[in-house]
Amino acid sequence: MPFMSLKFNLQKRVKLAQGLWMLYWFTVIVGIVLFSLGIFFKIELRKRSEIMDNSESHLVPNLLILVGMVSCSLNAFGGKVCHESLDPQKFSKMKPMLKSYMLLCCGFNALLLLLVLLCFFMQLAVYLTLAEGLKNAIRFYKDTDTPGRCFMKRTLDMTQIEFRCCGNNNFRDWFEVQWISNRYLDMSNDVVKDRVLSNVEGKYLMDSVPFSCCNPGSPRPCIQHHLTNNSAHYDYDHRTEELNIWSRGCREAVFSYYSSIMNAIGALIIFSIVLEGMDTAGLKYLSTALETMADPENPECESEGWLLEKGFKETLADMFSKMKIGGRATQVEEGGDSPAPAT
Repeated sequence: MPFMSLKFNLQKRVKLAQGLWMLYWFTVIVGIVLFSLGIFFKIELRKRSEIMDNSESHLVPNLLILVGMVSCSLNAFGGKVCHESLDPQKFSKMKPMLKSYMLLCCGFNALLLLLVLLCFFMQLAVYLTLAEGLKNAIRFYKDTDTPGRCFMKRTLDMTQIEFRCCGNNNFRDWFEVQWISNRYLDMSNDVVKDRVLSNVEGKYLMDSVPFSCCNPGSPRPCIQHHLTNNSAHYDYDHRTEELNIWSRGCREAVFSYYSSIMNAIGALIIFSIVLEGMDTAGLKYLSTALETMADPENPECESEGWLLEKGFKETLADMFSKMKIGGRATQVEEGGDSPAPAT
């Protein structure tokens, strides 16, 4: 007995074909959105590639672009099938390709499911690569004359301004590195010389941050030097000056931005999986309803459509039996290729 069978007459078949045609083209639009999101996400990652430690995170946008292109092609073909199903002669030409097409759609849904999992699991990789990348970016901030690092300062400054953040974990990360180049230090100044000589590694360290850490909402001019020295500034207490500089770390801020993009992409892909499933199920009903017409010459006759030709359990049993037969055939072929024992 067919699984989830339904009775169809001419009016129901026409309505099903028209509804599926609209649904397929709506899915094409979703595919275009997925393609566009893939390009947008790739651009966003490339804009901050200098503060990211590797390129593994580009796997998601690359797959998204591919999935968007495949989705548009598959669903455009599905829409064409639904449109031509109203003409028996045109549909007879399409009929041999339907089984392969629906299997391809099932495989595409599996790819979409994999992409959803990647959208959620790759967030950990993005978090780790941001942590390492920002750490290196802060260390190389001063190297504006070094090839390959010339724009590191600009990238990091723009990131801190755009995301309203400071440092990797917080603003104190700037205290641990020399972020001012030696070419801008007056080595004849005793204060500078003493600070450099007092450090084991000969670095000029101080409790200050770049200008890009300043909060423009602060009611007083930004204090970016001697941040922890209350006596260096009038009416100042670094423990209560919350508006002076950004207290949020850039790793948290940038990751939150990328995470929101990946979550939105994951939700859209889940919606696309639902649409693809509805398209495939509807096309199965339409094709079986057209195949089971009692009199193909009479379009008014009734027919029956279903999702599975047999019951759900029987279909699973057939699949397992075919897999067993295929496994045995493979074993026999491997056994036949082995050399005969010597006599």
